[in-house]
Amino acid sequence: MNPVRDARYVDAHCHIQFDQYAHDETELINRMGEENVSGIVVGVDHSSSMKALALAEKHEHLYASVGLHPNHAGDELFHEDEYRALTKHPKVVAIGECGLDFFRPAEVNEEVKRAQKELLKKHIEFATVLDKPLIIHARPSKGSMDAYREVIDVLKEEKIKYPRLRGDIHFFVGGLEEAKALIALDFTISFTAVITFARDYDEVIKSVPLTSILSETDAPYVAPVSRRGTRNDPLAVIEVVQKIAEIRREDPETVRATLLANAQRLFALS
Repeated sequence: MNPVRDARYVDAHCHIQFDQYAHDETELINRMGEENVSGIVVGVDHSSSMKALALAEKHEHLYASVGLHPNHAGDELFHEDEYRALTKHPKVVAIGECGLDFFRPAEVNEEVKRAQKELLKKHIEFATVLDKPLIIHARPSKGSMDAYREVIDVLKEEKIKYPRLRGDIHFFVGGLEEAKALIALDFTISFTAVITFARDYDEVIKSVPLTSILSETDAPYVAPVSRRGTRNDPLAVIEVVQKIAEIRREDPETVRATLLANAQRLFALS
């Protein structure tokens, strides 16, 4: 099977290199192939980035993204040479997961924000030199859109220097204003199985161009309503795509084919 040719779905963001899959990793990946689901396995630090690439090397329908998550920045430095060595492999199709997280740190002060922004800018320069898309994590503080606003500000500034700057805003939980601003900056926004049980994002899903949407799972997190409370996996991307079609009231096959083409175009999978 040629996964790019035969793929029907792309999970644009999953972490199946994590320990949660240690006991059934091969079985799950084989099931993905049987269901024509390709996946971008996303690193959050150097170790998980290496593991993502190892899976992508082994399985044709998997690809890798390498980067340092803002919440792991305190654990290691972003050694560009080490990450650059990984990007020499053709199965590395993106840089990240990188970005801003103002939700999880115990204290979010100006120093924390400054350090996260500097790390994000390093990823931006790294990605644009390599001409690869970014996978950006943006998680605002509770009841706020602060992380999105600051990501948008950074991207606007960096876009002047790097016109080919592009990528995906993973696990989008922003509003329509934020979505439009990010799309204008050549970023897609991706939705997880949260949309199968929460109606908070219906307006955005209905209002933005279908060509600006990706489907993802962020597995092992946030299983769809059909199996809430269990470990998630990339097969749930099928339900995500179906739900996007339902919310938009559009033909499911048209939505599926468009989301597939969106991922193939952004990550140069064809």
